[in-house]
Amino acid sequence: MNAGCDVVIIDSGGANLASLRYALDRLGARSRVSNDAQIIAAAPRVLLPGVGAAADAMARLRAHGLDRLIHGLRAPLLGICLGMQLLFEHSAEGDTQCLGLIPGRIARLPQGPDLPVPHMGWNTLTLTHADPLLEGLSAADWLYFVHSYAAPVGPATLATVQYGGPLSAAVRFGNFSGVQFHPERSSVAGARVLRNFLSLPCS
Repeated sequence: MNAGCDVVIIDSGGANLASLRYALDRLGARSRVSNDAQIIAAAPRVLLPGVGAAADAMARLRAHGLDRLIHGLRAPLLGICLGMQLLFEHSAEGDTQCLGLIPGRIARLPQGPDLPVPHMGWNTLTLTHADPLLEGLSAADWLYFVHSYAAPVGPATLATVQYGGPLSAAVRFGNFSGVQFHPERSSVAGARVLRNFLSLPCS
């Protein structure tokens, strides 16, 4: 069903689908966008992008039965931005019950004179745990962020970003991983993260 496809991108309705596919094309990866449960279940790897509100994104997943499907996936899955947040138990954005695949609750970013919300722009990471997803990245690499909510630092955290304190910038829990930044908009460093994900062994 997914012959010739390296990764299936869940059609979450976000505006970043085209840029994500273009970033994968540049890496020579064959991708497919779908919200069909059978196609996603057969995928060797899955990307869960997300732009917009948590409640709307979860409603779209539930409408296609994808919340249940994602729970049963054994293939590597990478959540991007809101897609990463949806992997957690709950989001303060709209008091939303999320997928519950990673322990923790998503909170609104702290706001202040020097901390505008949304957090928008380039930031470096602090790598806290070695992981194949972040292979080759260093504290000197810059990644692009756009978000108003974030995951706290917890057992699944692989890297943090500073914004009014440390926040999870990359996480992994079993075959489920996520990045708060947009790799498709993060130049060479972002391309490395996507390449690393495409190199993860399939189930």
